[in-house]
Amino acid sequence: MLIKNDEKINGFLFVAVLPFLLFAMAYYGFESSYVRLKTMEKAPDFMFSSVYAYRVIPNYLSIHVTEAVTFMVNNYVPFLKNFLLKQGTLFYHSIFLINSFFFVLSSVVLNSLLKLNPTGVPLHLNIRRMIHLLAVFFIVIAQYVPTNCDSIAIFFYLLGALLTLKYLENRKRIYFILLCLVVFVSTLARESSCLNISFFAAMCIDFEKLKSKDFTFIKEIVLLVIAFVIPYAGLRMMIHQNVSFVEGVYFLDNFSSPFNLSGLLFGILSLYFSYLLCDEKGQVIIRKYLFFAIPYLIMIAMVGLFWETRLFLPLILTGIVTAAHQFKNVIPQQRDS
Repeated sequence: MLIKNDEKINGFLFVAVLPFLLFAMAYYGFESSYVRLKTMEKAPDFMFSSVYAYRVIPNYLSIHVTEAVTFMVNNYVPFLKNFLLKQGTLFYHSIFLINSFFFVLSSVVLNSLLKLNPTGVPLHLNIRRMIHLLAVFFIVIAQYVPTNCDSIAIFFYLLGALLTLKYLENRKRIYFILLCLVVFVSTLARESSCLNISFFAAMCIDFEKLKSKDFTFIKEIVLLVIAFVIPYAGLRMMIHQNVSFVEGVYFLDNFSSPFNLSGLLFGILSLYFSYLLCDEKGQVIIRKYLFFAIPYLIMIAMVGLFWETRLFLPLILTGIVTAAHQFKNVIPQQRDS
């Protein structure tokens, strides 16, 4: 019993406490030169008059969590106010709380993903923790561009990936229904929710079977597309005053700026690293995933900035998870924690 309790404590320290401390270091140990979020007193106006206006969940949380933090500080811990304001505005602390909460949840989901054992041989605990830590570091590094939506989007993406693998493992409809719900809700947070469809398609579709007119899983993919399109189109019909679909077109900037080119190289090399760690089957999955993610990649090139490496995180995490699964064939079994 004592050993089991120690394992649970160690698991909690590694999955929740260590990632939270790394995240706090990113927000308070050094200051981003990219976004001046620390000096903003409230949610900036552009969040409600640009493409960010469609990200209603992060915007809602930004407003109400800031109000709650302000109320708590002014009424219950006023002696901490001066100290907190030296480290950033109450709005900045609120963004940190929101992002760290969903970041820790992402770490928990990632741990569950790495625990999956479709081959019947669980991933060795030490290897699993090394891979988990690598994924956590990638997420933390990308926080030099702090936003109010990325941690939420990453959580939903990893949750969708977990539900996809659960569904493929036992074909229980409840997992697919939950996956559709995750895609629907996460579209209210960020448009990258479409990548859950790409992941599902990469895991399910066999191009050779399609040639022989085997359309298994096509119905499920259509349902996932509907779960994405309904909130995506609905938001753009409901929110239309003074709101643009994109911030700007940055295609030329992406391929002329040294910063953007270095961000692109970071994304390519990071995914290529995990690709090399995969077995042949894993490499096929990543190639299919990139094929189905072409619309997302085009949008990054057109209206995103490569220097914002956070945009590549879903792809990088997919590569890491895919590479991790093939380790099960070569690493001896060890007691889980």
